[in-house]
Amino acid sequence: MEELTSDHHHLALGVPPGLNRAEFSELTSPIQEFHSSYTVVQAGKCSSLLAQRINAPRATVWSILRRFDKPHVYKHFIKSCSVSPDFQIAVGCIRYVDVISGLPALTSTERLDILDDERFVTGFSIIGGEHRLRNYRSVSTVHEVAGASEGEISTVVLESYVVDVPEGNTEEDTRLFADTVVKLNLLKLASVAEALAREKDANTLGG
Repeated sequence: MEELTSDHHHLALGVPPGLNRAEFSELTSPIQEFHSSYTVVQAGKCSSLLAQRINAPRATVWSILRRFDKPHVYKHFIKSCSVSPDFQIAVGCIRYVDVISGLPALTSTERLDILDDERFVTGFSIIGGEHRLRNYRSVSTVHEVAGASEGEISTVVLESYVVDVPEGNTEEDTRLFADTVVKLNLLKLASVAEALAREKDANTLGG
């Protein structure tokens, strides 16, 4: 089935990379509810919506994604992440991220904006640090969709973001950079979640 590539500008009605039209249609409601505001053109801003299929149960994927204090488990380019001694995962909590060398960033201060364990939704904003991603906001949702075979269920993660276009950069350059980082993070999330699922299956069989 036809898929759009990252060369297209993803509007609220566009199919994000990683989904076919049937899957996009199945996810239209949560996309409109949680992601549509991040995929509309805004002056001076850049936005995108990406998808990743993961061969692991939704609960397994969510157990990794919801850990706001451990982004380095599934995100590339993070050297370390620290939180306050009395840290609890709740809306409004803060994490302090150190970025690996080689990127146009050193540190990032990030706030948890959304955490809904019942609907598998989380999101954060970058509120400080030494980097070029000003006013970056992101939302991630985890979904079950029909698989290729009858009765098969697949897990899909949707991640959208909006960020200011830095002075001296184009919207296209900014999107290419941000999309690349998000895609790599989603691929690593898939790898970590699938490995965890296999480990759980092996322990169940062995037990």
